[in-house]
Order: sequence, then structure tokens, then C-alpha cells
Amino acid sequence: MAGRVAVVTGASRGIGRAVAKLFALEGANVVAVARTQAALEELDDEVRAAGAAPLMLVAENLCDYEKIDQMAVALARRFGRLDVLVGNAGALGRLGPVGHMDPPMFEQVMDVNVVANWRLIRALDPLLKQSEAGRALFVTSTVGHDARAYWGAYAISKAALEMMVKVWAAELLKTNVKVNLVNPGRTRTSMRREAYPGEDPESLPPPEAHAEAFLKLVSPDCQDHGASFDLTKPSA
Repeated sequence: MAGRVAVVTGASRGIGRAVAKLFALEGANVVAVARTQAALEELDDEVRAAGAAPLMLVAENLCDYEKIDQMAVALARRFGRLDVLVGNAGALGRLGPVGHMDPPMFEQVMDVNVVANWRLIRALDPLLKQSEAGRALFVTSTVGHDARAYWGAYAISKAALEMMVKVWAAELLKTNVKVNLVNPGRTRTSMRREAYPGEDPESLPPPEAHAEAFLKLVSPDCQDHGASFDLTKPSA
């Protein structure tokens, strides 16, 4: 990752935080995107204390889509390219029957999990193509392709995300950009706690347990494209 430019969304906590930190420690120029400035600054302090270069912090809501476009312009001016995009930010919404979903909640989940990722693709596709080995990785879930009762908006949004990423991958076949999906599975995150409040968090792997897999999937050596990786399986 030395010298590579990487954007990681949802970088203030959970898997995004662990991934952004590892990328920085491996020598990447990391653009850490999240809504919470204080949490991003805390991560930056940890990275600096470990001897890595400071992060570039973008404390914005991804649903403020113009900010995504502005970030792309800033990256173009500073680096002229983007090597890695990790679309990790996500919203769970409220679990329950499809017919009972609150419209504002449904729209918010779709905005975060689908539309924001489309806006990232739209804004950053040209910069990824300027990289010698552009890599994009989006976080999905088992419920995105395995229908499960009461997972409503979240499952629907992940199914849409998966198809969007696969369509984009099909359009990139003749480029140096490789695009994939990753399903981390059960992980000790705040979203998992929200979905399963009665579960013992100590029974789950921490976010840091997945960071190495993310690192591998965005390396120039990774030649997989349009694939979905399930980290709960030994072969992943």
C-alpha cells in the first residue's frame, strides 16, 4: 500500500476504522470519510502515534452528495488519481415486515447504502482509471442475496448494491480497475449490536480481524473482478 491513495468510508468506527488504520500503517495516503469529526481525529491520533503519515479527514455525511463531488475534485488536484476505494459506510434502518416500513427510514437506508455508493462510483471512476491498479471494494451482507424475513430495507439495499457493483464491474473489463464485494459476516460492531441486542459481543470477531482480508482484496496483486467474497468461509 506504500504511496497508494485510498478512500475509506465509514472510517470512524467498526470495520471502516480498522481498515483505514491498517492501510495507513501499511504506507497508504488514506482519506478517511465519516460523519463524526471527533472520532476521525481520534483515529488520526492513533495513526500518528504509530509512526504513520496523518490521515486526510473528511467529516461529511455521504448523503450530502455535492461533498462527494468536491472530494473527487480535491483528489484530482492533489494526486491526479485514486488507487483504492472501500465503500464501507452503511445504515441498518429498522428491522420489521416489509409492509410496515416507515417511508423516511426506507429512503434513508437506500440513500446511504445505494445512492451514496453510486455517487462515489460516479465521482471517483475517472480517478480509479488513472491508477495503474485501481481497486474498489464494497461491503455487503448475506441478506443481500439470501432473502431473510424482517430484514427489509437493509436487505433490499444490499441486493441493489450488489447488482450495481457487478454492473459496474462488467463495464470495467478492459481497464486496470478491479471491483469486488466483501461480506464480513458476524462482527463486533455497533450495527451488529443494534440488529442483535441480546447477543454476547465477545462471541464475535472484532473488526480488526477482517482488516487483512480487505488489504489483500485491494492490493495490485488481486486480479479478482466482479466477485463476492464471504469472509465467514475458510477459503475467503
